[in-house]
Amino acid sequence: MKRYTYIVLVVLIVLNFSSCNQENSSKEITKIALRDIGHNLLLFNQDSLSLVLPVTKINNEIYEISFQQELSIQPDSLVHFVKSSLKKANLSERYIVEVFQCEDKEVVYSYEMRNDIEDSIIPCAERTLPLNCYTIQIGFENKKQSSFIYLWLILPLIIIGFLIRKKKKSTSLPVEQLCYKIGNYKFDKDQSKLLYVEKEISLSKKECELLEILCDNLNDVVKRDELSKRVWEDHGVFVGRSLDTYISKLRKKLKEDTSIKITNIHGIGYKLEVTNT
Repeated sequence: MKRYTYIVLVVLIVLNFSSCNQENSSKEITKIALRDIGHNLLLFNQDSLSLVLPVTKINNEIYEISFQQELSIQPDSLVHFVKSSLKKANLSERYIVEVFQCEDKEVVYSYEMRNDIEDSIIPCAERTLPLNCYTIQIGFENKKQSSFIYLWLILPLIIIGFLIRKKKKSTSLPVEQLCYKIGNYKFDKDQSKLLYVEKEISLSKKECELLEILCDNLNDVVKRDELSKRVWEDHGVFVGRSLDTYISKLRKKLKEDTSIKITNIHGIGYKLEVTNT
């Protein structure tokens, strides 16, 4: 689980790093495109000497263009310059443009551009804004979702991997230890041994299988046929006198506690009895 968590964290860090790099690159490209818009507006005003001031990033989606000198703005030309410069820079085709007066920060012109020009909102395109100090703000659609697309693409893989690992882990977990108390003995089936005080007595596989069946039917008779079938015949092994031999071995290993008896019910089967339980 720790290893898998580490892999997930590395993937998320890589995605975040990639997203940051893309954001920084996009920021610089956007500023270049907006300076190009400002430059074209100055040329339209027959001004090749004054400067477009450094583009300011207002927040994650909004950038501002400002100018060294006053200029007039013809909305038709503004729409054309913005669309052309953003297209060359391969930037979003969905944005809002607002023109502010420097003195009072009033919006004197604005429009919304959408992917489809017919759905765009471009009012009063012929009304020229007189010579004045203006700033232009362009607000783009939120681009953060692009990095989340990568996350949503990889998230199902993360979940599937986690579920597969969890399933594998659950199937590989050790079965809860099965321990029987027989009088003063403890029968640890998983460890194939009997515990008596501080003494450990090893059991063979067949002895364990026999003793488990007898423990599950404590003080009840288990038929010979059932014991033979479950311990030997299901494995394709001929039984003969093996059952009686292994019962004898179990009696010897349980002899320390006299309250325990494995009784032979003649012609029927065997019964494990514990008189002090």
